Amino acid sequence: MLNKEIKEIINKAIKDLYQDIEIPNFVVEWPKQKGRGDYASNVAMVSAGKLNQNPMEIAEKIRNKIDTIAEYKEIFSGVTIANPGFINFEISDKRLRQNLCKVLRKKDRFGSSEIGKEKVVVIDYSAPNIAKPMHIGHLRSTIIGQSLYNIYNFLGYKVIGDNHIGDWGTQFGKLIYAYKHWGNKKEIDKNPIEEMTKLYVRFHKEVEKNKDLEEFARHETKRLQEKNTENIKIWKYLIKESLKDYNKIYKTLGVKFDYVLGESFYDGMLSRVVNDALERKIATKSEGAIVIALDKYNLSAFLIKKTDGAYLYTTTDIATAKYREEKLRAKKILYVVANEQALHFQKLFASLELLGICRNTQIEHIKFGMVLGEEGKKFSTRKGETVKLDELIKKSTEIAKKVVEEKNPKLSNKEKKKIAKIVGLGAIKYNDLSQNRLTDIAFNWDKMLSFEGNSAPYLQYTYARINSLVEKYNRAYRLNRINILDKPDFGLLKEDMEKDILRQLIKFPEAIENAARENLPHLIALYIYELASLYNNFYSSTPIIKSEMQVAKARIYLSKSVAITIKNGLDLLGIDTLKKM
Repeated sequence: MLNKEIKEIINKAIKDLYQDIEIPNFVVEWPKQKGRGDYASNVAMVSAGKLNQNPMEIAEKIRNKIDTIAEYKEIFSGVTIANPGFINFEISDKRLRQNLCKVLRKKDRFGSSEIGKEKVVVIDYSAPNIAKPMHIGHLRSTIIGQSLYNIYNFLGYKVIGDNHIGDWGTQFGKLIYAYKHWGNKKEIDKNPIEEMTKLYVRFHKEVEKNKDLEEFARHETKRLQEKNTENIKIWKYLIKESLKDYNKIYKTLGVKFDYVLGESFYDGMLSRVVNDALERKIATKSEGAIVIALDKYNLSAFLIKKTDGAYLYTTTDIATAKYREEKLRAKKILYVVANEQALHFQKLFASLELLGICRNTQIEHIKFGMVLGEEGKKFSTRKGETVKLDELIKKSTEIAKKVVEEKNPKLSNKEKKKIAKIVGLGAIKYNDLSQNRLTDIAFNWDKMLSFEGNSAPYLQYTYARINSLVEKYNRAYRLNRINILDKPDFGLLKEDMEKDILRQLIKFPEAIENAARENLPHLIALYIYELASLYNNFYSSTPIIKSEMQVAKARIYLSKSVAITIKNGLDLLGIDTLKKM
């Protein structure tokens, strides 16, 4: 990783210059202003206070010292300083060419690393409630979670994806009662979620006429919790049929989980959680309920057992964290859950700290904003209902098919369908993952499915364009394939646009690490969009195949390396590519 190498060289220079001071924390990053080199460091400015010197003077001394370090000449073509004390580094042509060979050699593993070796990361994402349809609100958790899974996996971590489904609680008493009185197994087998939703809705309509039904439902819940054979059988059936529907959506989205451990899995652990909290005087009884006081965190109490003796999802979340730390050996746990749950997670994390759970495990709430329609309002149907996820996927594919037909009407219907599905799904995912997850995202179909600008189709088309170019080159020079053993002369890549692409390519591994460190997939989307933009400018203004034979060879290898990197980046976002569009 080039930024790490630069840090090591700076550290070496500082140690030689200032033996008696502790090296302060400093950054090596990509400069925001053009003309400030390929990397910049603030080391002189953060050292100024300790050394009681002007940052520009410190920067000058560090730069001169770096000039004497042997490794310097291998990496940099120049080191300059700029106000108010930045040290700027320009990457050498030799290092850029070495990296190009690395891209072509590593191919689909370019950008990967082993920084996470032997570290376990548990990612909690999607988590729908059983017997209810997956809707637009589940979209962000599902695809952000899967992208983070891909990113951490690419960096060598042992990643465990856990779909913490809502499969326990009072709603099952209502559903079991409704199933026993009005359920039709054949109909549920045909359309599981739709029929279960009808039963749930019918129960609430009947309650308006007969309030006693609430008590009957509580009785069914109690029988379920007591492991009544009939109720357990119905409950398992409802879960199985719900997951059938969910798994169809997950398969379409390319989403996978290692575990589907719902709330019910932890039911037997809840009494121990509460008793342990009481014994250690972390929890206390309050008006018949049991709570964990969080005054020291300026938070209201965390309710873990109700006055009627029932446990809550708060209790389940404590048991879940404990299980993930002790049984799954997690060193990091990420909860990919919407902003609205921020207070719950503040309280959960505070409670875990008091209980000594996850003391050696990093836990983080990966929050995200809402999904909005084109007018900036909540994304819903004309009736005001939330949009079902399968309907959204269907709509994106239909719109994408029209766009594909306009772009390439000569394609067969089979090809159009295949391309439309990949482009439509890519558009949905990229619209989310190209934006900072903390912000609300809007659905603008024209923008999402545009073949220009920052969109999935633009990146997918760039990848397909390069593959088409490679095929033309192979035909022109009667080659079956590009072979790295051909040894092109990358010293012929001298144009400014070519150098810009080479500089962007070398930063890909850092973009991935940055995305993992900040848990922000949009950093990868931003990177590949910038790479694609640089390449398309180059493609539009520079002859590639029609240039001199050796130059053409070097440029086609450069193009191939861009395609590899774009594909790797889109793979991390869970977006498929096509060789032909």
